[in-house]
Amino acid sequence: MDRVSNLPDEVLCHILSFLTTKEAALTSILAKRWRNLVAFVPCLTIDDTVFLHPKEGKRDRQAIKQSFMNFVDRILALQIKFPLKRFSLNCFTVVDMDRLDGWIGNVLARGSVSDLDLQILIPSDKCVFYQLSPKCFECSTLVSLSIGSGIDVTLAAARVFLPMLKTLVLVWVKVCPDEFETLLHALPSLEELVLVRVIWKDRDVIVSSASVKTLTIYVGFWLFALSIDTPSLVHFEYSGLVASDYPVVNMGNLVDAQINFSEIHIKSLGEPDNDEDALRFSNVWKLFHGMRNVPHLSLLPDTLEGLSMCSESMPVFNNLKSLAIKSNTERGWQAMPALLRNCPHLETLVLQGLVHCVTDKCGDVSGCISREEKGLSLKLCPVKVMEIHGFQGTMKEMAMIKHFLDYFPCLKEMEVYAEENPTRPRNQRVLKMFELYNKLSSCNVQLFI
Repeated sequence: MDRVSNLPDEVLCHILSFLTTKEAALTSILAKRWRNLVAFVPCLTIDDTVFLHPKEGKRDRQAIKQSFMNFVDRILALQIKFPLKRFSLNCFTVVDMDRLDGWIGNVLARGSVSDLDLQILIPSDKCVFYQLSPKCFECSTLVSLSIGSGIDVTLAAARVFLPMLKTLVLVWVKVCPDEFETLLHALPSLEELVLVRVIWKDRDVIVSSASVKTLTIYVGFWLFALSIDTPSLVHFEYSGLVASDYPVVNMGNLVDAQINFSEIHIKSLGEPDNDEDALRFSNVWKLFHGMRNVPHLSLLPDTLEGLSMCSESMPVFNNLKSLAIKSNTERGWQAMPALLRNCPHLETLVLQGLVHCVTDKCGDVSGCISREEKGLSLKLCPVKVMEIHGFQGTMKEMAMIKHFLDYFPCLKEMEVYAEENPTRPRNQRVLKMFELYNKLSSCNVQLFI
């Protein structure tokens, strides 16, 4: 303890910044040297679940709640004269709105906070959202703003002054699309935008920003139309439900994208007379058309199956160099032939698993079903490098590997990675087959166990 206590105040405060505020405050009982150090800590994390111990039933006791709020008041009062860089407020029990507003206002009024994280959930039998104060959108020093878990930001963006904001995260919050569009246009420095399960008060949404470089969208609720106008976007990740339409998709500088549609749509596609979901996927090509210049693309199983609904409208990916596909035993490869034919400059193909659902529409990529024009899609694809992950060593997988070696005309390297704790890949028969493939093919085939 003596060695630690002899460290400079700056070092001790840096150490305390990694603790919750409650834990940092408890260090004041260690010695006189520690008594007021919490006042200098540049990062505060207020979490009522840590303070109230909900698993012990304490959060239901009014005296405990009052004690927590008094504790936060004291900490903020103690720190009022010192700069604060990061403030995290997680409240899932406190219902005193004025108190919450006061804490947030106290922090922003200091003019030093650069990172603000708010997670506020009002305990109620009804779905009641905390109305966020407009003060959160008027801060000249804020660089990162994260808002989530039951907050309503409607009207909060009426007056926006966040000239330094680079990262905006919205998770399960209520937002008016018109106000959201106004908000984005008022953020000149925004580089990263995360939208997860946002509750839009209208089902037509426009994500428009000239500066955003990284965009993450998880669509958790139905949307009629989703437009994405982000000309500077470099990294894009989309998951969740499919919108009915994608009127505008502008991603001219995109470098990599990962698309993961929700299995809810895919399962319902097989139901009879399901015209609504079929219509949704008939417009998915518009989303991919806006990404047609991307060099690196990753598709998950439900996405690949969904693309089969719009294979005829699939754009040509002239710049695509690397394509990653994740397979699933319940999802087919119907879209693979059209996808590979539309990648005229593809160099690397990564398959996370070879096992997929075999149907009469599986196409000629896998060779699962005998066809007159066997492997035609592969013959037209210039892939040079293949990576296969999750290899289990089955004869079916070996047959597919042989199929790829036979029909990919430009293939030079194939790397096969066994799944964790494999048993079959060590089978001597499998190993000998790999040796044979190397002898009969001009491709260098390697098995990594």
